[in-house]
This record gives sequence, C-alpha cells and structure tokens, in this order.
Amino acid sequence: MRRAVIAFTAFLGGLVFLLAAPAYAGPDGCQGVKGTLKLQGQPVNGAKVVVTTEDGKPVKEVTSNAEGTWEVQVDKPGKYKVTLDVGSLPPNSEVRGGTNVRTPTVYEKNCSSVLFALQPKGGAGQQTPGGADGESGTSGFWQQAAQLTFEGLNLGLIIAMAAMGLSLIFGTTKLTNFAHGELVTFGALIAYMFNAGVGLGVIPSAIIAIIAGGAFGYAQDRFFWGQLRRRGTGIIAMMIISIGVAVFLRSLFLFLFGGSSEPFTEFNAQAGITVGPITAAPKNFIIMGIELVVLTVVAIALLKTRTGKAARAVADNPALAASSGINVDRVVRVIWTAGGAIAALAGIMLGLSQTVKFSMGQEILLLIFAGVTLGGLGTAFGALVGSLIVGLFIQISTLWISPELKSVGALAVLIIVLLFRPQGILGQRERIG
Repeated sequence: MRRAVIAFTAFLGGLVFLLAAPAYAGPDGCQGVKGTLKLQGQPVNGAKVVVTTEDGKPVKEVTSNAEGTWEVQVDKPGKYKVTLDVGSLPPNSEVRGGTNVRTPTVYEKNCSSVLFALQPKGGAGQQTPGGADGESGTSGFWQQAAQLTFEGLNLGLIIAMAAMGLSLIFGTTKLTNFAHGELVTFGALIAYMFNAGVGLGVIPSAIIAIIAGGAFGYAQDRFFWGQLRRRGTGIIAMMIISIGVAVFLRSLFLFLFGGSSEPFTEFNAQAGITVGPITAAPKNFIIMGIELVVLTVVAIALLKTRTGKAARAVADNPALAASSGINVDRVVRVIWTAGGAIAALAGIMLGLSQTVKFSMGQEILLLIFAGVTLGGLGTAFGALVGSLIVGLFIQISTLWISPELKSVGALAVLIIVLLFRPQGILGQRERIG
C-alpha cells in the first residue's frame, strides 16, 4: 500500500510539474499575444485583430495571414485586451458564444495564446430566425454537433496513435514515460525539416520522419532505458528521469528549431468539402483514413504475429514470458521502435491538422495520459478506446462550455477513472498478496 501511494504521488507530481512548466519563448524573445483563426478546420486570412492595454491605450492592429495566424509583440508584461473585428471575418462566420474580446495576461518573455472559436452562422448556441426552439435552431445545433463529432474523432485517432505506443511501453516495462510527448514532437519536426528545409514533399518527408522516429525509439531503449533496467533502477526513479528527459528534449527542440509555429509547405488552405452535415478540408479525411489503417495494422500485428503475441505475454508476466523462452529485452526493443515510429506519425498528422512547433507533444501529453488511463494502463486496445472517448468528449463539450475550458475535461476523466475504476475500461485488477 505504501509503495502504491508513493508511486501515485510521484505520478501526479511529475504530471503537474511537466504540464505546468511555462511555455518557452523563442530565440527572438517573444513577448506578447498570438493566435490562430480557423473556420471548420480552414485558416481564416485577413481577419483584423486589435490589441490594446487594459485601460484602452492602443498597442497594435494586425491581420491574420494565409495560415490564419497572427501575433503582436508587447513592450512589457501585463494584462491586455484583444478584440477580433467581426466585420473582417468571412460573411458566413461568427464567433462561438458571441464574445469577440479576450483579456489575456502576458508574462515576461512569453507569448500568450488567444483563442477565438469560429463557427458558421446559425451554429450551436446562437439564436436563429427560427427561434431558439425553431426548426432552424435545432438544425444548426445538430449540424454543429456532427461537425464537432468529426473533429473529435480526428483528434481522438491522433491521440490514440501516440497513446498506443505509450501504453505498450508501460505494459512491457512498467515505465510511465513523461518524455513520450517529445517522440510526437520529434516526428513532426523531422518531417518539417525535410519538407521546408530540404524541399521534399510532405509524403517522402513523413516516411523519413517515421523511420527516424523508430530509430530514435530504438536508440533510447538500447543506449539509455535498457541500461537503467539492467542496473536495477527503480520504476519511480525512471519515471522521474523521464521528466528530465522530456525537459531536455523540449529545450533542445526549442534551441534547434525555434519557438514559432510553422505549417508544412503543402496541403495548406485547402477548400473545404461538404459530406452531409460535415465540412472539412480533404486532407482531414485522408488523415483519418491513414490513422484508421495504421491502428488496424497495429491491432492485427498484436493479435496475429509472433512478436505481437510475445509482446502481450511480456506485458502480462515478464518473468513467465522469459521462462518460456521469450527474449524479453528484444521484445521491449521492438515495442520501443514501433512506439517511436507510431508517435512520429501522430506528430506528423497533428502538424498537418494544426501547425508544427517545439512544444506540440507537451500540449497533448495530458490528453494522451487521459486516454491511456481511461482505457487501461498497459492495454493497447484500451488506449485506443480511451483516446477516442477523450477526443470526442473535449470537442463535443464545446457545445455547452467555452472552448478555452475543453481540455479540463481530460483532467476530469483522469480523476474520475482513478477514483472509481483505476484499472481503466479494458484494464484488469491486479491481485495483491
């Protein structure tokens, strides 16, 4: 019991420390406010944003670029007022909730992100000509619900790819790896480097990044985590070490690639296509198809291949698996390689859906842990189910709550599951004694 309490405390402490770490400023000393404007997944170009001090003194007026991003530098930290000019938005769009003013606080050498959630006119939460209970209002609500469900599935599948690798690593080594989010970032940054830096297309760049991600995962276990296991390093100590690895890698990414958010050079500003009540860029449908294929292949490999069966045996009982002739170290290395490659692919998919930046893995780490915990630690299929639920929950919840609060639901999922079903949906209770 005492060991369980120590492990649980260390887990929560590490998660809070890692996720509460302040966002790093870029090499250019970024200090100000920034944001990205998107309508149904498409960037909004030419929208006017006005920034003033808290008492109304003008600071700067900017417009969003072709990627929908905007940024304003300020001279000193403090509270500022950011106003989105609704007259500069596309004619068919509006701000969800009807509030076009935000009052962020800027800290020293830090850029605060400001979110304006846009939706088609007549979307959920807005009065329509048919009235609050009229046909038009009801139709708008269900159309918005369908759109958010699609976006939630897309996000859930990205989380699932990252969570599956994390869950398999935990199942075979019992390591809670806080540096797994940096494997996601690694894949996106490598793909961006070959795409924007070398000039290769996104597809060949992605293939190179996936291979590099697998090699990075293999190297981590071969030269670092495997060495610690052989020396008998405790699980709690290794978990704390993973926090240091995460901070080190994130700082290295910042140093090498900078602190700005950058899009890939292809598949930007695509015209949306409408399928029933859903409108999205063609790339989003392709991304979801790739994610489904990859997750299906991984599931079949776990169930049908010899290595997959060995991995499940090691996850169930490493000592018994070793006594049965299974090379546990080899299986763990394969899992690290596959986990690194899948995490790299998840980072590429996330970068295509949003933008690429050094902290993108850290920003979804809470969602990854929520998906793994909800589905069941150590179970690959549990991670898939849990991640889909988390992705759907945080997107659909914006029908009733502010978009700025949607990720709070992931923390609520963590707390509820740990209180009432700590083994997760597909996890199994462990017998003590």
